[in-house]
Parts: sequence; C-alpha cells; structure tokens
Amino acid sequence: MPHGGKHLAMYNFGLHVAAYESPAVEGFRLREEANFEAAARAHGFIGRSGYDGMPGPACWGKQVFPRFIDGSGFATAPSSLSLWTDIESLMAFSYSGVHADALKHARHWNVKQSWPALVLWWIDADVIPEWKDGVQRLERLHDEGPSASAFTFKQSYLADGNPTMINRMRVKEIAASNAAGQSDLLAHVLTLKA
Repeated sequence: MPHGGKHLAMYNFGLHVAAYESPAVEGFRLREEANFEAAARAHGFIGRSGYDGMPGPACWGKQVFPRFIDGSGFATAPSSLSLWTDIESLMAFSYSGVHADALKHARHWNVKQSWPALVLWWIDADVIPEWKDGVQRLERLHDEGPSASAFTFKQSYLADGNPTMINRMRVKEIAASNAAGQSDLLAHVLTLKA
C-alpha cells in the first residue's frame, strides 16, 4: 500500500444560491453525473460515498452537514466524501478536465464561502470514513487552521504527519493521463449551459 497503508480522505461542502431543482443551479445538476464518472475513471480514485436513498454507491454513514448550513434555509447541501491513493491524484482530478469545468462555473451556483471548501486527511486503508468524520474535520480546519489531521492542498501533510509540498509535475502527468480516458466526458460538459 502506498503511504504506509493509508488513503487520503476528502470532504467538501458548499451551499447553492437556490434550491437544487431550481434553474439557478441547473448547470451544476447537468454536470453532476459526468463529474462522478470522471472521478471513477481518474487515476488514484478509490471510491466515494453515495447519498442515502439515492441510486449509486452505498452511503458512508448518515449524511450530516457542518454548522455552516445553519441559517441557510437548506436542509441539505452539495457535499462529497471520497478516498484517493494520494494528494497528487486528487489534485489532478480536481483542477483539470471535467471537474475544472465545474469549478469555473461554481460562482454562478454557489454562495461565497466563509469556511474552507474542502478538508483532507489520511486514514487507515482498511477504514471507510463517514460523513460525520468529514464534517468534524472541516469544522476543525476552519476553527484551528491546517494540521496533519485536517489540511488543504495549499498546506498539505504526508501520511506520517510531516508537512509536504505537492509534486506539481506529477499532478500534470496524472492530469494528462486522466484526460486521455475522459475526453468524451469533457466534450459533453463543454456543451452544457453554465
């Protein structure tokens, strides 16, 4: 196993500008399945939690949300929980191809955040994180700043707890490899409305 028998867990959370079914976030809805498929095809992807009562992967525990949802008027919000082999693979997926297209348009669908967009942490390879774990770590990152137990791409850590710099050359290589296997998905999302 890479990284001493550890996997990289990622949780993200945001709030839409309107209800999920509204025209204001149609561009997000139209891209959602392509993003899930792009992740599934991405180098280093291990798996993701599904959503309770929805078709797809099993839900990793009861889906809960961080305190930042309070006062929003929403009972649920866009969030994801996934596992990756390493930080470079996650970064390559996040900032290139299909997901990069979604990020480019996110300002139209999501409110400006006063909390971190995502949190990363290392987890034993035989453990599946639950939604509550991601929520706790995102709140910790917001309250205490980055640490080996709750960090971001900007200030990242190795599985052994030591700070590290992301290997940008490796990110570019992985992104290029991913692009070859996801060109059909990217061509599709580029035809969609924002």
